[in-house]
Amino acid sequence: MDKDLIDIIENEVSNFVRRIVITERRTGMLERSAYVLLRQLSSKGPSGVKTLADKLHLDISTVSRQAATLEQKKYIDKIPNPEDGRAYFYRITDLGNKELDDNKQKRYNRLANILSEWSDEEKEIFGHLLQKYNQTIY
Repeated sequence: MDKDLIDIIENEVSNFVRRIVITERRTGMLERSAYVLLRQLSSKGPSGVKTLADKLHLDISTVSRQAATLEQKKYIDKIPNPEDGRAYFYRITDLGNKELDDNKQKRYNRLANILSEWSDEEKEIFGHLLQKYNQTIY
């Protein structure tokens, strides 16, 4: 593959991620890690730390640290694992669902604004390419 093309892509992916992080800090949105963890719990239901780590392609210590922060904010809580009384699951709370929904809407509105002058065809191509990229790296 042409090195110049990979250089362009590497640079643009770096800028893309940096801008997301800057926007999260500037607007008070949930950090990506918290957003992804809440989204997983919201869509898949209560899960143990190992399952979350596997599904999110993270190590257990990272998920534990993120979960502890979310638990302090009352966005998630711990419930006993019905199959193993020594273990527990994380579960999203009503407050966590509200925060997740608010952040989804903020993200949607921001993207809609950024892409407002793009054609439907450009949005479709961009969406498919992002989807292909994300499916390729996992």
